[in-house]
Amino acid sequence: MDRERLYRTEAIVLRRSDFGEADRLLTLLTPEFGKLRALAKGVRKIRSRKAGHVERFMRTSLLLARGRELDVISQAEVIAAHPRLREDLTRSTLAHYVVELAETFAPEGEESRALYRLLADTLDRLDTEDELQQIVRYYELHLLEITGFRPQVEFCVGCGEPLREERGPYGFDPPRGGVLCPRCAPRFPAAHPLSRRALKAMRFALRSTYPAFRAAPFSLQTIQELGEIISRHFLAILERRPRSLAFLSELTRASRTGGEPEG
Repeated sequence: MDRERLYRTEAIVLRRSDFGEADRLLTLLTPEFGKLRALAKGVRKIRSRKAGHVERFMRTSLLLARGRELDVISQAEVIAAHPRLREDLTRSTLAHYVVELAETFAPEGEESRALYRLLADTLDRLDTEDELQQIVRYYELHLLEITGFRPQVEFCVGCGEPLREERGPYGFDPPRGGVLCPRCAPRFPAAHPLSRRALKAMRFALRSTYPAFRAAPFSLQTIQELGEIISRHFLAILERRPRSLAFLSELTRASRTGGEPEG
């Protein structure tokens, strides 16, 4: 094989689908090339050496050969397997969600080191830690910052004045992409109520490292409110809800009632 056609990269497997009789088509996130698609030939055969190295959510070191339409994976060696993301339903659902967001926002063929590092760290945390809601909230906000959709949390998007410490309630206006002060919030019917604690949590998450955010004494109620606000922000940006959110919502409802999610 022509060595000029070969290149190495780390990659996270975002998506996979069967291709032909024994191959798989993979959607990957890489630090150097952003999002790309590659073919894993023969990976569905029982004796394939690559099969256990290119499962969804895995972080893998790859050797690829450039092709006319699709690059082809020549070698694969797993770096982080993340087994709990396939064994635990809640962790798996959250992993599908963060991967879906990365796939939606990642550029094709362009360097994307910050997003790659954020996703790699988030999958590691979902696999090993138990503060699942904090992990996902931190990921969502920093993905928005990296991709240029950071919510405005310093100035009121209604009057433009700096947001001060007030009793509230504040408002979050998805069409304007940010927070409304307590005086402006009643003037915008699309605004969703935002508590002072949730605003503090959002600001702190955007300014801090993940370990600091994880250690902060925010209540579960505040983290859940923050999740609702961020969900509305994504809906305004994408004009649709991420597909994995529907199952995640059903899973949350089932956990509260002691039932099983449908589907």
